[in-house]
Amino acid sequence: MYITCLDLEGVLVPEIWIAFAQASGIPELKRTTRDEPDYDKLMKWRIGILKEHHLGLKEIQDTIATIDPMPGAKEFLDELRSLCQTIIISDTFTQFAGPLMKKLGMPTIFCNELTVNNDNEITGFKMRIANSKLTTVKALQSIGFDTIASGDSYNDLGMIQASKAGYLFRSTEQIIADYPQIPAFTEYDQLLNAIKEQLKK
Repeated sequence: MYITCLDLEGVLVPEIWIAFAQASGIPELKRTTRDEPDYDKLMKWRIGILKEHHLGLKEIQDTIATIDPMPGAKEFLDELRSLCQTIIISDTFTQFAGPLMKKLGMPTIFCNELTVNNDNEITGFKMRIANSKLTTVKALQSIGFDTIASGDSYNDLGMIQASKAGYLFRSTEQIIADYPQIPAFTEYDQLLNAIKEQLKK
């Protein structure tokens, strides 16, 4: 029995922080897990920049409201969910993900929580579990599931490599070059076909 585990940002929807960097005019916020493998370090740095510019959760949510799934993403996800159980495993936060899940047809998502004070300021974040993508895949395997995984960033590599089949999707040239053993795709049809082939095994 297979469960497919997908990353969210960069795979199904545009990167939230890049969109917010453009909307806010703060180019430093374009830095993502494609650039910084240490998520804890990245988030603390982001929160520092938000504080410096007096920006909070509402401003980010206003940007998220303008984001749509990538062209073809919902159709890909609908077909995939008709073939096997599918979970989105993301390092994003429930306060960010909610509106995007509605646009994707309310798939299951495992993500994290921001801590926000009464002044709308993001004061910190609470990770669901350490190394959540790899940990979740291993937990699914421990209860009898085989996993298929796909993502685009450094923080997806653990779950991709630990799965029965794993794929990079719209990743960076650097990651693709560093991990030539992982099949890399740029189109949903390619990824869907690879998953379909794996489901037959």
